[in-house]
Amino acid sequence: MSTARDNILKRLRNANAMPVQSTEIAFEPWGFDKSKTEQEKMARFCQALTASHAQVIQLESSEIGATLETISLEKGWHRAAIGTEGEWINDFRQGLRALDIIEYQNDIENWKSALFHEVDVGVTHVLAGIADTGALVLWPSVQEPRTLSLVPPCHIAVMRASTLHNHFLEVMAEQNWAANMPTNALLISGPSKTADIQQTLAYGAHGPSELIVLIVKDK
Repeated sequence: MSTARDNILKRLRNANAMPVQSTEIAFEPWGFDKSKTEQEKMARFCQALTASHAQVIQLESSEIGATLETISLEKGWHRAAIGTEGEWINDFRQGLRALDIIEYQNDIENWKSALFHEVDVGVTHVLAGIADTGALVLWPSVQEPRTLSLVPPCHIAVMRASTLHNHFLEVMAEQNWAANMPTNALLISGPSKTADIQQTLAYGAHGPSELIVLIVKDK
């Protein structure tokens, strides 16, 4: 096995092995404090995501395809769903080429059964990250609809490190949402979970039971 693949597998297994402390961590809200360094923001973001049972891997943009390929082999996936556009769409196609890829370009009624019953993973881009709460901001579109992140058992979300902000208001202000308000925005902080039944926490009841976040370092 190549050194590059060894390194990817090591990062993936380290992400899986990180202790879950979702019932122990008490985060103090940051409010509107902008004095945090980039390192502090990233540390808070990764800690909050991990505490919510997400797996986090930091990587170079050149490693996206190889990382997707390695994760797919490790998980034994057979079918993936992706959009049709986006900064790293070609990396998605390359990394998932060994799988049966469904690109979201047809009416949902034509492949709804496959999406709900056969697709193992949905891969999407991320508009921004929120350090304060460890949340991902997705801006669904015709090219990359929200079902890709809400339906398959696993969601892989790929975000650029420079899109990490302190809080949600900062995301809206710095990305000028007032002039270009989305018709739909998703905030995702971990895998789907519920405690409705006997107040026992269960994952995957209403969506993905697994969330893997790939954070692409800026050059």
